Amino acid sequence: MSLYNEYVQEIKEREEQGLHPKPIDGADLASEIISQIKDADNANREDSLQFFIYNTLPGTTSAAGVKAKFLKEIILGESIVPEISATFAFELLSHMKGGPSIEVLLDLALGSDSAIAAQAAEVLKTQVFLYDADIDRLKVAFQEGNAVAKAILESYAKAEFFTKLPDVPEEIKIVTFIAAEGDISTDLLSPGNQAHSRSDRELHGKCMITPAAQEEIKALQAQHPDASVMLIAEKGTMGVGSSRMSGVNNVALWTGRKASPYIPFVNIAPIVGGTNGISPIFLTTVDVTGGIGIDLKNWVKKTDAEGNVVRDEKGDPILEEVYSVATGSTFTINTKAKKLYNGDQELIDMSKSLTPQKMEFIRAGGSYAIVFGKKIQTIAARILEIEPTAVFAPSKEISVEGQGLTAVEKIFNKNAVGVAAGKVLHAGSDVRVEVNIVGSQDTTGLMTAQELESMAATVISPIVDGAYQSGCHTASVWDKKAQANIPKLMKFMNEFGLITARDPKGEYHSMTDVIHKVLNDITVDEWAIIIGGDSHTRMSKGVAFGADSGTVALALATGEASMPIPESVKVTFKGEMKDYMDFRDVVHATQAQMLQQFGGENVFQGRIIEVHIGTLPADQAFTFTDWTAEMKAKASICISQDDTLIESLEIAKGRIQIMIDKGMENDNHVLQGLINKANKRIEQIKSGEKPALTPDETAKYYAEVVIDLDVIAEPMIADPDVNNADVSKRYTHDTIRGLSYYGGEKKVDLGFVGSCMVHKGDLKIVSQMLKNLEKQQGKVEFHAPLVVAAPTYNIIDELKEEGDWDILQRYSGFEFSDLLPKSTARTEYENIMYLERPGCNLCMGNQEKAAKGDTVLATSTRLFQGRVVEDSEGKKGESLLASTPVVVLSAILGRIPNVEEYRVAVEGIDLTTFAPPEKALVG
Repeated sequence: MSLYNEYVQEIKEREEQGLHPKPIDGADLASEIISQIKDADNANREDSLQFFIYNTLPGTTSAAGVKAKFLKEIILGESIVPEISATFAFELLSHMKGGPSIEVLLDLALGSDSAIAAQAAEVLKTQVFLYDADIDRLKVAFQEGNAVAKAILESYAKAEFFTKLPDVPEEIKIVTFIAAEGDISTDLLSPGNQAHSRSDRELHGKCMITPAAQEEIKALQAQHPDASVMLIAEKGTMGVGSSRMSGVNNVALWTGRKASPYIPFVNIAPIVGGTNGISPIFLTTVDVTGGIGIDLKNWVKKTDAEGNVVRDEKGDPILEEVYSVATGSTFTINTKAKKLYNGDQELIDMSKSLTPQKMEFIRAGGSYAIVFGKKIQTIAARILEIEPTAVFAPSKEISVEGQGLTAVEKIFNKNAVGVAAGKVLHAGSDVRVEVNIVGSQDTTGLMTAQELESMAATVISPIVDGAYQSGCHTASVWDKKAQANIPKLMKFMNEFGLITARDPKGEYHSMTDVIHKVLNDITVDEWAIIIGGDSHTRMSKGVAFGADSGTVALALATGEASMPIPESVKVTFKGEMKDYMDFRDVVHATQAQMLQQFGGENVFQGRIIEVHIGTLPADQAFTFTDWTAEMKAKASICISQDDTLIESLEIAKGRIQIMIDKGMENDNHVLQGLINKANKRIEQIKSGEKPALTPDETAKYYAEVVIDLDVIAEPMIADPDVNNADVSKRYTHDTIRGLSYYGGEKKVDLGFVGSCMVHKGDLKIVSQMLKNLEKQQGKVEFHAPLVVAAPTYNIIDELKEEGDWDILQRYSGFEFSDLLPKSTARTEYENIMYLERPGCNLCMGNQEKAAKGDTVLATSTRLFQGRVVEDSEGKKGESLLASTPVVVLSAILGRIPNVEEYRVAVEGIDLTTFAPPEKALVG
């Protein structure tokens, strides 16, 4: 059967699912379609024309190469297609966004036919996705006196690709749709268990919220054809949990507008709102698509006559509605006044949603066009030896005389691009920065690959120190979906220049190590900036930002990112940690004490948490920095003592060497380069040339939080509070309860020790507890299943060397096998211990979950509805989060233990302990 016939068969199958034909990305199918177009008598010619014009993916896909070449033939008169004139062919090229289309346009613009060259030049002036080879062709032609090349470069220097775009409308009408009450996790917009379909945008769009919600959105659009539907988190924050580009894509697919009539299922300009605004990393993704994120402030805390916050019987602030955003409400955004209106009534100021920079993103249809546009303008002006025309909003530069720098301000100043020498920037400044480390994970990686193709990138930027493509989110089950997607992803990323978890050539053992753990190891400079395709990209060295797949692609392609310098909140500790407590309890207590100190206000949200942890090496400190995603912080920075940082770097060197020994090094010797950088950094610290990063004593913080270790008297559990009468307070990560709250009675159906929140010490705790309990009770009997998943293979190797893995094997009823990976997800659990493959496992919830309606106690990070466990018809599923010893004991007992049971079980066990630095860590 021909590829075309196979495609037609696939179309019929998709029709049964209510789907349109899948976009074409392969050269072979595109070539067959073109052959049928050239054959005037071909029965499939009309359909082939439609597929060629409207359903072929642009950028650097192999199909785009074939399409661009055929359009060139049409323009030159070498092929005659009555339905595609030369003018229409140029229009199609203008929508192909770089790669082969730019090569064709340059061929035509620099060719001998002056009329064609003039048309090609006009199209090129609208394009921004040009790379070094493209610019070099223009530069050489200009230097040789080519007038067309000069005109194109002059247009770039004036940024006409931007200035000739239509202005943003002064008024944007919106109609509201409340997607949910309370914080909205990106899982609602793009469920983790549908991750396999993310690169098939139309199919994945079917999973947003519910089919009923999708029909309601369509009905609103029919009732208000001149308005955009705004998705709202009522009494909550929109987009918590992760960046989830697929979530924004889905919102845009249902509520936005088409980016191009010739590019299928790529929509832009979504509008989202939340009573408490938009999660920072999700807002970045909204910017990528030229959308608008609004902090609605439609509920406020009630105050008494003296201005004090009025609280309910639980001590929570009582909220009052300022204005209604009930589904179907109509409003107007005035982009000049930067206000939200209900008729003539002004509701809120929208200046933060409509900054000059964000207005540029909206006008250009997304932030990529602006990033690349600024770059091409600068290069063109340099070639012409002129100053670029001042077109774009100037970068916001805030410098406060006499004020010291926080740690993040120091890092941003070091890595800033385009800032005048000697200029010192403080929080609030907008900055372009070089990115040192980039991570792509496997359920968003296919989208990152698509973004790289769409922006015509073919090789990683040389200024990136290291980049890694993981396989951890699809580690649990090697099913048909993973088998179809993952090898293709690994091949693309390997060829692009990343270190990949799986070797496309099959020469080294496939790794499913958790991406955050690998990035934590390959970050070898605490002054580094890290961008990763996951919200838990939060290293204990450097400052790391979880990002959408598009921002990851941009960092890989350009080695840069653009963002404001965030404000910081300083976290320090006092007192002494009790010997029966685990560091995870300190992490949870930090959140609880912060909320208590600030009257329920989350001062961490949208800011950097600068945690003065000092004495914990990178593996253990990561437990804190990782959790800062759940604190809704934008990122975190761990301030370490010199000797602790050296210890962490030595550990990192060893882990990187293991990667080299396994054969994961690439032709650019990236991994060896990281070891060399680590050695250099260690020497700088030892010699005193450049001590470990610390803030200045005179740095200014949004807030300072002091955590009292003395008052942490019992293990702390993050509870989703699934039955709270106030729906907005469920699944928030903010309900932190002591162990005694449960009275030793709450039933536990499954325990999970795993995910990025655990380190080698946690797995040793498991083995030590099992030995301890057997000694105390004569045997170990599980009254609930216990699933254990080490985050990395090297941890298992180290446990084997130290004897702990033998103990875990002895108590387990199941152990993973890489030679025989599971091909289907486990749906039932026995009361045994499962030793699972390294990776995300239950925490991700995209492959395996607990049984519906279960109560799960886990060391992981997620307690969102449906993530680890779904609801059953008769019972809400709930995922409570706790330390490793609490989880292990709960699985053995089948219930949450009381405090005394817990203390007996951990007696003599080496828990993850912590002591504050003896002196303040400031520079």
